[in-house]
Amino acid sequence: MSGPTPPATSTDEAIADAQRAVDRVRGGGVVQTQRRPVRGGRGGVKQRVTLIALANAAILIAAGLFGGIVMPLGMFGALAVMMLMLAVTLVIAFAPATPVPTPERIARSEIKALPAATARWLDAQRPALPAPAVPVIDRIGARLDTLGVQIGALDDDAPAAAEVRRLVGEQLPEFVRNYQKVPAGLRSTPRNGKTPDQQLTDGLGVIERELGEMSEQLAQGDLDALATRGRFLEIKYQGE
Repeated sequence: MSGPTPPATSTDEAIADAQRAVDRVRGGGVVQTQRRPVRGGRGGVKQRVTLIALANAAILIAAGLFGGIVMPLGMFGALAVMMLMLAVTLVIAFAPATPVPTPERIARSEIKALPAATARWLDAQRPALPAPAVPVIDRIGARLDTLGVQIGALDDDAPAAAEVRRLVGEQLPEFVRNYQKVPAGLRSTPRNGKTPDQQLTDGLGVIERELGEMSEQLAQGDLDALATRGRFLEIKYQGE
């Protein structure tokens, strides 16, 4: 017959308390809303650094509270906290990145996931796009964030969903890809009064305004108007 279970040491309790703090930061046991990575060409690195900082801060706060309220951690407790911080840093730093969806995959996405998928793809294209287009991309990203919340109640086969899919999942990626087909040396060369860079920026502005109108109609509950408005963007890149 085994003897009584020995009481937990301060080191064990410190480790457990810190681990619970890390779980809270990671979202353990909590249903979180889906967020895409931070925008920008180096958004993945920034996001990992932010997560590492938050996780380590949570560990330090939990360890400080335990040491100040319950009992001092001692040398072994402090060492355990440092090892836990190192482990969390390595896990976050070397975790595999989520691959950027392709336009083909975006086109097959469920309507509820479509705005987030398109926004992630558009974010990944930023380094190859002209600087004047970047503010427009930011505005489109904000529109897609709003639209992603608004279409949560739409079914994939709803008429209004087809209009959203056409603009967000087809026309927007196609327009950017048409621009990317133009050789880099010709993108600043005027053709028909505008350079390809200007055409891209202007076209993205049109798409951003279309997204705004969609959001307004969804906010007003006017799904019939959204489904039957019949506006198909005739934005085809004409330069090569």
